[in-house]
Amino acid sequence: MKKSILLWVIAFVLTVITAAYQRITGPTYPVSGKAFLGDELIEYRLDRTHGGEGDHPISININDQTICGELYWKRFKTDDEWTAVEMQSKDGKLIALLPYQPPAGKLVYKIILQKDNTVITLPEEGGVVIRFKGDVPILFLIPHIIFIFGAMLLSTRTGLEYFNEGKKFKTLTILTFIFVIIGGFILGPIAQYYAFGEFWTGIPFGHDLTDNKILIGFIGWLLALIAIYKFKNPKRWIVFASILMFIIFLIPHSVLGSELDYSQLDKGKITTKIDSRP
Repeated sequence: MKKSILLWVIAFVLTVITAAYQRITGPTYPVSGKAFLGDELIEYRLDRTHGGEGDHPISININDQTICGELYWKRFKTDDEWTAVEMQSKDGKLIALLPYQPPAGKLVYKIILQKDNTVITLPEEGGVVIRFKGDVPILFLIPHIIFIFGAMLLSTRTGLEYFNEGKKFKTLTILTFIFVIIGGFILGPIAQYYAFGEFWTGIPFGHDLTDNKILIGFIGWLLALIAIYKFKNPKRWIVFASILMFIIFLIPHSVLGSELDYSQLDKGKITTKIDSRP
């Protein structure tokens, strides 16, 4: 196998692993687990994101029809009291609905199940936070995903070109920079506008970590691009940009993302706040 092809394979594998890690460690990945209610094993998977209009269904699979349950929810980071909703049994499931929230609105919820005198709470401690967002048209979402992950792949492959004597540094650097621009600064803001009503919520307008990650990656590859044309030995700048991009894409997706300020909503003015707390 030619060295160049091998480096592409390594870059692809690293990109897939990074993308998977970023996804499963992010705050939008479902909470799953198991619990016993008497002799019944309850396996659950509780959503942490909702896209589009309408209420969000929450369901628990059950085999024992004598099990009953209630869904408890309240608005996130408010002094609201818990609202209890009786879960309905249908087709081997207990089902209830979380009410629709404006884009970037969040609810915290938990489920209480009971059989005879035995009661359990899912999850066992705390609650699950779910964020609502608008529906992003496929026309923009799919290209955005392709170009963002393409930027990750190209960034990794460009850095690995170090082991190929830098024969294609210039071409790969230019391609990486183009993919970062299109994926992060053209399609990214469009997708965010549909989801949360704002084109950009990173520096200097907020603390959205997703936006700031792409900004940092852009700066790194801008420096690498400048080095290609201005310095005799731009290798260190290119490797630096590649490593920087790899590190920022290890940060879980949607951390410190857009969040509705319910205090403003209650005053009749809906705003989007970027929360800087973990």
